[in-house]
Amino acid sequence: MDFREHSAYVRRIVGIVLAVLLIGGVAAAVVAGRDSDGSSGTAATTVRGVIGSEKAEFFADPETVKALAARGLTVRAETSGSWAMDQLSLKGQDFTFPGSKAPADELRRRSPVEGGPLRPFYSPLVVVAHRNAAEVLAANGLVRLTANGASKFATRGTLLMGPYLKAAEADRTWQQLEGASGQPELSGTVFITSTDPVSSNSGALYLAAASYVADGGRVATDTAAVDRTAGLMRKLVQVQGAQQTSSDAPFRDFISGVGNPLVLVYESQVASLLTHSRRQEIGDLVVLYPDTTVSSDHTLVPLTAAGQRLGELLSTDPRLRELAVRHGFRPQGAPAEFTAATADHTDYIDQGLTGVRQAPVPTAEVLRTMARRARG
Repeated sequence: MDFREHSAYVRRIVGIVLAVLLIGGVAAAVVAGRDSDGSSGTAATTVRGVIGSEKAEFFADPETVKALAARGLTVRAETSGSWAMDQLSLKGQDFTFPGSKAPADELRRRSPVEGGPLRPFYSPLVVVAHRNAAEVLAANGLVRLTANGASKFATRGTLLMGPYLKAAEADRTWQQLEGASGQPELSGTVFITSTDPVSSNSGALYLAAASYVADGGRVATDTAAVDRTAGLMRKLVQVQGAQQTSSDAPFRDFISGVGNPLVLVYESQVASLLTHSRRQEIGDLVVLYPDTTVSSDHTLVPLTAAGQRLGELLSTDPRLRELAVRHGFRPQGAPAEFTAATADHTDYIDQGLTGVRQAPVPTAEVLRTMARRARG
């Protein structure tokens, strides 16, 4: 056998060996990729859905991606205002994940999957304020500040919804409030920046809480009830001018020091900021818990079996629950997990929601009518 014949023979043998090894390697990878419940780590199921923007960072977190992959899922999510999701085609989607039960109930009617919506976590609405604004509101009876033993400045307090709504009804300006003189950043009408109530969950829930207080502790159930508070709801919305469809942008503007000194956000956004930022980056933040508020029950509506599996994992998987808490969400039925995670931030976070009353939320139909009337 000459040199060329010998080389060809060797190449054939090496090729056969490599082919055998490749087949064996693929088989081993498939077996190794299966976890205890049979899902495959190498051929993960891709789950597509539409989520509220307040959950975007949670799903984009590399640790969340890793935890889901370990359970055989890859999530591809796009964001939308919660109240705008039912306007989407949802073709090819496996789930929707709005910020509360009311829009989820609307979306549930379009789901063929039995088992209903799942609510893995929730977050109450809060108002973030710059310190000077909070102190002026406190001096005028609209806010009650909580002493902070670690600092001479208060970093948490209670927004008194009754007095605040009376001030809004009267078109009170910062210049009319005691202590605001000499602070040029406090000017114009006193108002809370919220999101568009027609498309956004937090904006709609703001109207739910405000209308409940304004109507003497009654939840709006019909057009007559909407009529009784329509004028005030219109003032709360129209004084803001153009509104965002997501709470993310106003919150980022607030943290960067621009925009209105009072902004309605989810507590989860504040808790996540505290967890992931250094204290010097927090600035003069004061967290105000409305004495009457609404909790945002983040509600996953499965549209396919894959979406159902994702919702179940978010509710039960210990690692995913841990990550949700890290992003500021309160897991349903497990207050101790949130308490432990925010133990270092109780100067800002009211773990027990002390003195906070939950307002009932109108039906989706009534709340939509209220939002449209408020927008004018």
